[in-house]
Amino acid sequence: MKTISSPASPQKVLAVKRTDPVSGLEILSMAVEALWGNKLRTGLTMLGVVIGIASVIAIASVGQGVQKATEQRIQALGTDVLQVLPSAARTGGISQGVGSSSTLTWQDAEAIVKEAPAVAAVSAYLQRPGQVVYEKDNHSTNIVGIDLNYSEVKNTKTALGRFLTPEELDQAQSVAILGSTVRDELFGKDSTPIGKKLRIQTESYEIIGVFEPKGSEGSMDRDDQVFIPLTSMSKRIVGNNALSGVAVNGLFVKARSNDDMEAAKFQVVNLLRLRHNLAASQDDDFTIRNQTDIVNTFTAVVGLLTIMVVTIASISLVVGGIGIANIMLVSVVERTREIGIRKAVGAANSDILNQFLVESIVISTVGGSIGMAIGIVTAFLASLAFSFPFVLSIWAIVCGLVLSFIVGLLAGVIPARNAARLDPIAALRSD
Repeated sequence: MKTISSPASPQKVLAVKRTDPVSGLEILSMAVEALWGNKLRTGLTMLGVVIGIASVIAIASVGQGVQKATEQRIQALGTDVLQVLPSAARTGGISQGVGSSSTLTWQDAEAIVKEAPAVAAVSAYLQRPGQVVYEKDNHSTNIVGIDLNYSEVKNTKTALGRFLTPEELDQAQSVAILGSTVRDELFGKDSTPIGKKLRIQTESYEIIGVFEPKGSEGSMDRDDQVFIPLTSMSKRIVGNNALSGVAVNGLFVKARSNDDMEAAKFQVVNLLRLRHNLAASQDDDFTIRNQTDIVNTFTAVVGLLTIMVVTIASISLVVGGIGIANIMLVSVVERTREIGIRKAVGAANSDILNQFLVESIVISTVGGSIGMAIGIVTAFLASLAFSFPFVLSIWAIVCGLVLSFIVGLLAGVIPARNAARLDPIAALRSD
């Protein structure tokens, strides 16, 4: 059969006799030559696929990075930690929300440690919003009364200074540990406020430490807090409003291991019901939250959101495929005479079909590769800008390349079939 040397220049025809079928390498070479002869049109045709693949990869990678960052922050709270909150108080038949009543005490925490074998440690806390003042500066924050187990249970260490001592807790001394946000607001970043004093209400508290930054938990900045001894909080700021013992806002219960979580929960529930004299017919007057459940729920939600957004971004791939099909159909019309000459000198329908299919696949695959590179760079820059881990989504890259190939194949089927079915005589008569 005979072939055309340059589809981009149909006026220049070079006929070469051949008896063997056209090889795949020759078809690829002719397809690339035809596309290279129309660089602007080829580039614009690729654009839809480039945007589609870049969007899919960037969104998938950013979604996984955000998910990873949030998981790390939640796990920093301890996935082997249960949070016990008082039941909801009711006013006029209306629930005031979980934690609004005073059904938990510091003595409950001490009893859990002694009598629940699956529990390693318990930390009770009592908190209220308040103003802290240093010289002429003041800051609205959260005042938290804590005990000696807080650092262990919440996996929190001091970046500067030290933690509470047993004497400071027992004697309700006026000492405070700052969260990093409070330190930055009152004293400036990288400052060392140890030994300085700030005022909470009418009391002066000596700063003995600054906690390491812990980040945000939802809308709450866990570094925007001031920590004082639980005894000081109860006596001087809140006032003891429990019938017996020191009322607290909640307990953090650390299990001996992740495998002991269910056993710890079971033991805590039964012990608290017994201590609170609840009959079998009565509901619990407390609520228990599991950090692992929070992690799993959040992971599932973010995963679904990522899939949804990636699916939406994939629509641009469909648009890109339609663009390829349109351009290839136009190309068939423009190259009708060239196709007629090739068929007249012996080119088989399969040769014409294969060349147009290969052209479509090359456009889509090259566009997909460029989009993949852009998507990876975009995701990396986003991780730097917003400080979350860079996660390269391998499945998104593989799926993106496979999709780009499939889009090119499907988009080229109809134009390639139309080109292969052209009647040689009618094609030669075309202008």
